[in-house]
Order: sequence, then structure tokens, then C-alpha cells
Amino acid sequence: MIEARGLARTFRSRGGPVEAVRGVDLDVAPGELVGFLGPNGAGKTTTLRLLTTLLRPTTGRATVGGCDLLTDPVGVRRQIGYVAQGGGTAYECRVREEIEIQGRFYGLSKADTVRRGAALASRLDIAGLEHRLVRTLSGGQRRRLDIALGLIHAPALVFLDEPTTGLDPQSRANLWEHIRALRAEHGLTVFLTTHYLDEADALCDRVLVIDNGTIVATGTPDELKSRISGDSVSVEVAPGTVPDAAGIAGRLPGAHEVTTGENTIRFRVPRGDTALPELLRALHTHGIDLRSVQVHRPSLNDVFLTLTGRTLRDAEVPGAA
Repeated sequence: MIEARGLARTFRSRGGPVEAVRGVDLDVAPGELVGFLGPNGAGKTTTLRLLTTLLRPTTGRATVGGCDLLTDPVGVRRQIGYVAQGGGTAYECRVREEIEIQGRFYGLSKADTVRRGAALASRLDIAGLEHRLVRTLSGGQRRRLDIALGLIHAPALVFLDEPTTGLDPQSRANLWEHIRALRAEHGLTVFLTTHYLDEADALCDRVLVIDNGTIVATGTPDELKSRISGDSVSVEVAPGTVPDAAGIAGRLPGAHEVTTGENTIRFRVPRGDTALPELLRALHTHGIDLRSVQVHRPSLNDVFLTLTGRTLRDAEVPGAA
């Protein structure tokens, strides 16, 4: 559905050229739900604008929905839906008017627009709101309306730019379910940018990580988390038993980075959930009193810190996007 090779964009500024995107290679298969993540200033927004024809690449090539980005940008636009982070609705219009205007922009007849709009309103849980002014909708309802507008022309691929920014937890969870349903029921390909790591973890089949204008990692959330050196295990034992407990922990398969405190042992293993039963049996066999145990699996935030040295919400890098 998306194939890009060497995609790059350089901006001119008073201080000289700024390479916002530096040769991005990426592939997205039909029906995938792909997360596109990166710290502020990493090149995420610029790449999204390139793939949606809002910017022309300085170098490189790409096909989106089977259409060439450079030679057939109109064809690309026919194949995609785009839901911007800030939304695109006019607050003083009614919901029905917004849907009808969007459909007519794409050349649909009024009858087709009404039919598709009603189906999308039902699917996205905004049915019955057609006569409401957009400004009277809740944040979650407005975002679902934005998605309906992006899907009115039945695209094969939709770009969702920060779709849940500013929503409360309940509205975010509700929108996640709608996104999952769109993909599962209609085979829609979804390219999602987000600043919420739990969102990428919960929704995405695969994640692409961009930093300093290049793709630095790609894989499923679990594959990316496995790059961190295993699960972290923390064990508290009875006073005076730390040396023996540390020796037991160090003999577990794959155990490494064993450190001790006053009554604690910390170490890493490839799979904490499978190592824990063996550890508990060994401690019991040696008569070591276990006070508490904690297992921490690596998160996507740990992945970001490892890959980029910063988190998704670090300060904007001047001149990049």
C-alpha cells in the first residue's frame, strides 16, 4: 500500500539548509495498522506531509495506493483519506452539512454522500447528531466526525495524525475500538501517528520509529521491546540471605546485570514470567524467605530511550518537524 525509497526533504532557512527527512525507506502492506512514532523534531510530520502529497520530496520516490507520489499526486489523493491532528471541521456548520460538503468535494453525488455518510455515522457512533452544530459536539464526537470525513470517499488507506490528542481516557478507548473495527471489518489500511506509547502498543500491528530524519527501528511492539536487554526482576529477601539469593538469581538461564542492595536483588532475564517460577522454587529449596518480587517488562518508552536517548515528548528541535 505504501512503498518509499530514499524519501528526503530539505528546507531552506536563514541559517542554511535543514534536512528534515534524510532518506526514509518504508513499506506498509494492505490491511496493516502501522504506527509511526518519533520524538518532536524527528521528521515525523514532514514524512506524513510527503506521503499525503502536501509536500514534494527533494529526492527519493514513493508509491501510495499504487500511484506514484511525483507523477500522479491526484491519483494518490483519490486513494487516501487524511485526518489531520487539528481536525478540519467548521464549528458553525451542522454535522450533516460537513459530511455532504466533503462528499461533494470528492465528486460523489448527493445520494451517494448521504448513503455513505449515514453508514459511517452509524459505524462511528455519531448517528442522530446530523442536525447538531459541530461546536456542540464533545471532543470524542468531533474526532469521530473527522474520521468520517476522511473516509467518505471509501479510501483504501487512511492517515490518522494524532487522532486521540486532547481526549479523555474513556473517549480515547472508545476511538481505539472504532479504529480496530474499521480495519477488521473493512480491511482498511491505517497509518497512525501518535505521541501515546500505550496507543501504539494497543493498536498497531507494526511500529516504525523515526529519529533525526531516518527510520531507526521497525517491528511489532513486542519485537521492539525485546531489543531491550530482557525483563527487570526485583526480589526482596530476608536479611542476611542476599548473597545466596543473588547466586541463585545469577544461575537462572540468561540472567545478567545482577545487583544487590540491603535486602534486595535486581537482575535481568529474557523472560521474567518464565524465570519467576524457577526462581521461587530455588529460593524455597534453599530455605530463603521471599518478602516480595516485581517483574517489569520493557515498555515502548524504554525502547525510545534506548534508540533515541529521549522520549516522545522532549522539546521541539528547531528547524525540524
